[in-house]
Amino acid sequence: MPRVAYLIITIGCAITAISLYVYGYNGYSGLVLAIGIASAVNLKN
Repeated sequence: MPRVAYLIITIGCAITAISLYVYGYNGYSGLVLAIGIASAVNLKN
């Protein structure tokens, strides 16, 4: 179950980061991308 939660967070962060970047919010997209990467690290375990 925790693996599914991390996967959902990772996918959500990726989608959000892309949409923020497209609309010109580069700093926020980088922050959301960093959160998504941190969540993706937990998928390896």
